[in-house]
Amino acid sequence: MNIDKELVKYILNGGLTTGVNYVVYFTLTHLHMHYLLANSIAWVVAVLVAFYTNRRWVFKSSEAPTKQFVSFVSLRASTLLVENGLLYIFIQLFACASLPAKIAVSIFTIIANYAICKTKIFIKGEPTYGNN
Repeated sequence: MNIDKELVKYILNGGLTTGVNYVVYFTLTHLHMHYLLANSIAWVVAVLVAFYTNRRWVFKSSEAPTKQFVSFVSLRASTLLVENGLLYIFIQLFACASLPAKIAVSIFTIIANYAICKTKIFIKGEPTYGNN
């Protein structure tokens, strides 16, 4: 069985990043902040964590960090727009509770973010599977 170490690291890192996102989101909504503003702030915090950990641990990039950061935030901004739109649909139009709506939306976001990172931001020529 051939396990893609990079994918496993991305999944673990995604769990960390998602956890950060959820803690910030639920803390802010618990403090009665509007769910879309809370989600946007949680997104900013999670994106900062995700960029650093993806760059250093998952994809082990040595490219210029400023250029990658701009690409990372720019491409991930589209997922924020989609995430906020889906949250609005689930919560406002379908009257879902915040927790199930956030979980459902996160599934889409995690998959989209991996594809964006892998194909648009942390591109590399040869895999470096032997390097931890």
